[in-house]
Amino acid sequence: QVQLVESGGGLVQPGGSLRLSCSVSGSIFSINDMGWFRQPPGKERELVARITTNGITNSAESVKDRFTISRDNAKNTVFLQMNSLKPEDTAVYYCNARIRVTYWERELVYWGQGTQVTVSS
Repeated sequence: QVQLVESGGGLVQPGGSLRLSCSVSGSIFSINDMGWFRQPPGKERELVARITTNGITNSAESVKDRFTISRDNAKNTVFLQMNSLKPEDTAVYYCNARIRVTYWERELVYWGQGTQVTVSS
């Protein structure tokens, strides 16, 4: 059974930093793009950043100079380094990944359970 397990959320003061991690567990054939989304209170889920298997990234304009996405392909893990956090970054953060479980199956999108990030003084 494929699972995405996130960690690293929490409460941080404005201007602080957090590093989120998301690891894929279970038997799989391949992982394609990985990404981070967030859902602020009362709002829709939005893309934060995504990264290809070759390390090509793109990020939302609101986080472009503050957040960095990276991945460790050997460990099937994606990271989100968040610096200079602002109250408006408060949200539940979700990782996702496009995964092919076996060679014969089509690629599907899997989601983590979400981790809360709260930026407040």
